[in-house]
Amino acid sequence: MEKITLHKDNDYSTTAISNRFIDEYMTSANGEFVKIYLYLMRCMNSPDCSFSISKAADKFNHTEKDIQRALKYWEKMNLLQLEYAPDKSISGIYFLDSEETPVKDDSVPLKKAFAPHTAANASECAPFPNAVEQNASFNALPSSVPEQKTDYSADELKAFQEKEEIRELMFVAESYLKKPLTSTDVQTLLSWYDRLGLSADLIVYLLEYCIAGGHPSLHYMDKVAANWKEENIQTVEQAKQNVQAHSQLHYAVIKALGIQGRSLVPAEFSYIQKWNTEYGFGAKMIAEACSRTILAIHQPNFEYTDRILANWKRQGIQCAEDIKRADAEFQAAKAAERTHAVSARIVAAKPAPANRFNSFPQRTYNMDQLEVELLNTAR
Repeated sequence: MEKITLHKDNDYSTTAISNRFIDEYMTSANGEFVKIYLYLMRCMNSPDCSFSISKAADKFNHTEKDIQRALKYWEKMNLLQLEYAPDKSISGIYFLDSEETPVKDDSVPLKKAFAPHTAANASECAPFPNAVEQNASFNALPSSVPEQKTDYSADELKAFQEKEEIRELMFVAESYLKKPLTSTDVQTLLSWYDRLGLSADLIVYLLEYCIAGGHPSLHYMDKVAANWKEENIQTVEQAKQNVQAHSQLHYAVIKALGIQGRSLVPAEFSYIQKWNTEYGFGAKMIAEACSRTILAIHQPNFEYTDRILANWKRQGIQCAEDIKRADAEFQAAKAAERTHAVSARIVAAKPAPANRFNSFPQRTYNMDQLEVELLNTAR
């Protein structure tokens, strides 16, 4: 393929972007987040340009939460550092050097990008286009009922469109999933909001959590959403606590079973969920069952571990002390069984009592003596 030469026919001012940003950050970032970062660079390189979240939202037809979410993403990537006012609003943005290994520390020299927009520095770059009306329809929502059977009618979908948080939710979902939402996707997201009762913020966290864990499928997320509903998780904070607890549980299982070089598969996650929610065992008990699996069969086997835990549940074993008690009872039963077996063999070895068929004296032979006599006879 021939190379394409780029030519410049004007002397307009330019905005320089580091190669490292293009090579390492841009390829893995959400496209909308990249737009916001480039716009920040543009504003920083324009001395007569001020920046505000509301103006950025208007320029890109986003909500202010979308802009804040993008800024926090780049802060998480250590390319920005945000400064906050006492009311927790963003009051300043610092650019960190993307050419160096980013380290978030007060000793790192920071480059001030711009302060919040105020009336005193109200000079503007150029007029921004007007914001989209808040009640404008979200383009991912179908305008009519699809041909296949759906859960929500066209009128119901239209009613959802009129809610700002639903429009924001759909926009964020498209950004995270990196694709336009299908009507089935929309139906799924709305069912989480409407039927499972998950808040829009909680659904956004659900998307973040699943995608970060390598599970971008809405089918997988649907199961997580149902689990959160079953566990009565209603806030993002509760979800984070639940995720942390499950992460610790998953790590305990992986460590106890000696699993290396791979992630758990959905069927294995289902086993862990079963042990924790249906059987009611915590991480320590589950890890103990996994360790006993390795001792018994020398390889990870979730079915074998499940049989151990199911047996413990039937016996009412709930803690380490119960395990010790059950082990002691098992060892005592085995010892009694061995004693009984030895006694049975002793009884079987005793000579039969005399009776009318066995009443004469039995012959006794000295085999060594007979062997000597035979040898002497042969001579």
